[in-house]
Amino acid sequence: MSLVVKSKVKDLVKKKKMNMGADAITALDKHIAWLVDRAAQRAKENRRSTIKGRDI
Repeated sequence: MSLVVKSKVKDLVKKKKMNMGADAITALDKHIAWLVDRAAQRAKENRRSTIKGRDI
């Protein structure tokens, strides 16, 4: 399951006048999944079932 929209990321990378390696989307997906896991843990520690911006 992909968590990022590849075309949107590519558009942003092009605006920065950069190229994107084939493994970049996979790395972004893994990083986002890690961020969500960490944010969920923080929300649980604060007795909430809602992830908020401050948890990220």
